[in-house]
Amino acid sequence: MAKVLLTAFGTRGDVAPMIGLGDRLQQAGHQVVLTAPSEFSELITACGLRWLPFDVHIDADYDPDGQNRVQLAMNLITPAGLLATGRMLLTTLHDEEADVLLLSPFAEFAGHALAEARGIPSMGVRLQPVSITADHPPATLTSASMGALGNRAAGYLSAAAVDRVYSSTFAGLRDQLGLPRVSAATLRRRRTAAEWPILHGYSRHVAPRPVDWRPGLDVVGYWWPPRPTGWQPPPELLTFLEAGPPPVYIGFGSLNMPKAEAARLSELVTRALRIAGVRGIVQAGWAGLNVDSDDVLTIGDTPHDWLFDRVAAVVQAGGAGTAAASLRAGLPSVVIPASGGDQPFWAKRLRVLGVSAATLSRRRLTAERLAAAIDSALTDPTHRANAERLSAQIATEDGAGQVVTAVERLTSRQPNPRSYR
Repeated sequence: MAKVLLTAFGTRGDVAPMIGLGDRLQQAGHQVVLTAPSEFSELITACGLRWLPFDVHIDADYDPDGQNRVQLAMNLITPAGLLATGRMLLTTLHDEEADVLLLSPFAEFAGHALAEARGIPSMGVRLQPVSITADHPPATLTSASMGALGNRAAGYLSAAAVDRVYSSTFAGLRDQLGLPRVSAATLRRRRTAAEWPILHGYSRHVAPRPVDWRPGLDVVGYWWPPRPTGWQPPPELLTFLEAGPPPVYIGFGSLNMPKAEAARLSELVTRALRIAGVRGIVQAGWAGLNVDSDDVLTIGDTPHDWLFDRVAAVVQAGGAGTAAASLRAGLPSVVIPASGGDQPFWAKRLRVLGVSAATLSRRRLTAERLAAAIDSALTDPTHRANAERLSAQIATEDGAGQVVTAVERLTSRQPNPRSYR
């Protein structure tokens, strides 16, 4: 049995898959500690995992209710913000022993140094493909292909920019642990030479593993979060579902937006559903959507694995978690991605795979355009057929099981010094 320390930063879509990994590792007999922000504490503990609090407070204006999440995110990705975050993580983990570290992207800055200082193995756990390949640019950079040479160049330039911009961050974290200063570029080259393992938690049927990726970079399948112990659907949700045909789900997940924009979208959604002649379930999310209608129900946090078995289609922003849940349920989608992050990448993949009826711009969105896209998702049988085919393929994969195997492989041998120095 190994003690596994798993890090999870970001939104619910970033944290929930890590809960799935922790649950599966615990089922395999390992001791798991998951460090994550306090807003996810109930979700983590309700799934039977030990939670270690780690809250990111970069400035004094941070509002835990979410009003300043955009500003927090902007502050977080600065060199000073990531240095402060990394130092807080090292302080949080100071007295926590572990046999192996599983590092989500934001934790890699401090995690690499911590693994080296302790002489223990570590592994990257990612939800998006950002490593260099000719197939596409890094998923968080752009969804537009630049051709094989351009895509690889974008990957190299992105990696070089990270190493250069955050050089002081890496140096500061190594100083805190008493490690010698080594350039970020050198450390990256050493990890590459050592084939440092990075497992990607999505399906190869959705985004295939590039053939030019180095050994150690693997696409293993989705990491499904468990349903919280004792969770039951609210009576009003059951009543609404039973009162008519399956509704269309509409939600923007953890996407933050000004109150005026949330109000505009709430009104637009109401009119679009009326034009399309369908019922709807709207998830309020971080945007705070609120639709009041006899044929529309606004809900709070609800497990997608339960809800999506009871809806007809999904209107979503294209975040990794919601996109995965819609594919698992075999549902057609309409995607309204934000302009940054990985949402445009997954929106493009769903469109290429033939499961998305449309990719719409939120800025140019109208009730008529949304209604037409919803109608296409519901009436064009190819979208549902493609989604159901993908659902069957995804069901054959065991992504979390692959991570368990990798962890047991890492902890069954002495660490290779090249991997951590």
